[in-house]
Amino acid sequence: MKIGHGDLILVCDGRKALLLENEGDEMLAKFATREVHEYEEQRTSDLGTDKPGRYQEMATGARSAVQQTDFHDQQETIFLDRLSARLDGLLKNGKAHHFIIVAPPRALGALRKAYSPAVRKAIRAEVDHDLIHLPVPEIEARLTGA
Repeated sequence: MKIGHGDLILVCDGRKALLLENEGDEMLAKFATREVHEYEEQRTSDLGTDKPGRYQEMATGARSAVQQTDFHDQQETIFLDRLSARLDGLLKNGKAHHFIIVAPPRALGALRKAYSPAVRKAIRAEVDHDLIHLPVPEIEARLTGA
């Protein structure tokens, strides 16, 4: 994959994100860490303690349970929404022009829902892999094929 000089690479999952910048060029990439984002995972009991809801069918009188809210999933969605907003802010401030997005499929889907039109236009490529736990030189090697 060709990654131009100054392109920003967002490598993330639902809990952690690295914003890398290619300080090299298309032929010889050199990734530098620009920002690190991480949310501190909380215990489920700190996020919410409600019991799952119940409802009663009017016609039959049968009672059913409603699935409990997945608070960790909500927190990941909020985290990814904030990342997308951060990318939009970088574009508006002129600090970014193009992005490469690297995330596992589930996180990539959540990010896509949050992209502004400007971010959507600035994306050069999306890679559906979980590389967040790798060191930056390994991420660079995997993306550039070096």
